[in-house]
Amino acid sequence: MYEPIRTKPVVHRMGATADYPHSSRGEALDIQLAQHLSALLAVTDDLGLDEPAEAIAAQVARLRGAEPVRAPQCPAGDTAALHRRAHDLAARTLVVAASRADTTVAILAAERMDAHAAALDLAGAH
Repeated sequence: MYEPIRTKPVVHRMGATADYPHSSRGEALDIQLAQHLSALLAVTDDLGLDEPAEAIAAQVARLRGAEPVRAPQCPAGDTAALHRRAHDLAARTLVVAASRADTTVAILAAERMDAHAAALDLAGAH
């Protein structure tokens, strides 16, 4: 889907030393992927979808090396808006997962996109 970057990034900083900690592109993508999954987890929890939430939480834990902090569920207000938000977050997650070549998360994100699109179709709010 994406052409890999063939050259190393060149960043010059005034007064930077060689010891300055830099994250690799892979580490940066893992962080971004965990952030997108965490946002999707929050919306999934708000929708009260326990089984998908547990699958998402497992992937966040795998990427971060620790269980995600989860807020107590709020009563779902506008469920159509929450499903739209979850669909958008799942799409963003899918893009980053594809870039990182994380098949497990890509499949999970695609499944969540399908589930939220179906929920929107049933509600007639798509």
